[in-house]
Order: sequence, then C-alpha cells, then structure tokens
Amino acid sequence: MERKYPKVIQSWRSKRPLLSACFRCPGTVRKPIYTTNAAEAVHRQFRKLAKTQGAFPNETGLLKLLYGGIGKASGKWAMPIANRGQTLLQLAVCFDSRTALSGCRIQADTGF
Repeated sequence: MERKYPKVIQSWRSKRPLLSACFRCPGTVRKPIYTTNAAEAVHRQFRKLAKTQGAFPNETGLLKLLYGGIGKASGKWAMPIANRGQTLLQLAVCFDSRTALSGCRIQADTGF
C-alpha cells in the first residue's frame, strides 16, 4: 500500500498521535462522538423513503417526502446517551484540558 499511496501513508505516519487520540479512549466515549453515524442514519432513511415511493412527479414531491422523513428520523436523535455520567467522566480523563465538568452534577443513583 505504501508504494501505491506514498503521500497518504507519509501523512498518516507523521500525524499518528493525533489520528489515534480517540482510539485511546474506551468505547463508551468513542460511540457518541462518531459523527458519521447520524449522517449515515439520515441517508439510510432517505434511501428507504425514495425506494418505497418509486418515481416522483416533480422535485417538490420528492422534497415533501424527504421533509416528512427527516421529521420522523429526528425523533430518534433525542435519545439520551447511554451511561451519560460514566461517559462524561471518561471524557474528562481522556481530554482533561478540553472538558468542563465543573457545571455537571453526576448522581450515583442515575449515573447522570
């Protein structure tokens, strides 16, 4: 692979500490910060809607369908992060200079 993509490999090697920073944290921290999961979920919802509908008479029909679909999908975005309290504490350990837990009150009974 190095012969085929020398500049990419060189860039990755020179920035390895920066690229691997999030992998040093536990999975409970990595999961909420994956930004592509939300984008992929929206894309999957759009594909599903367009596939079941078939052909559209015009662009407005497609936009109305997607607007309704995004409203339905956005209900899932309000779901709470599992083990939020534990995740906040682990974020503080992994990225101590960039997190502010001083305003957070974590309760042992709820984990939040």
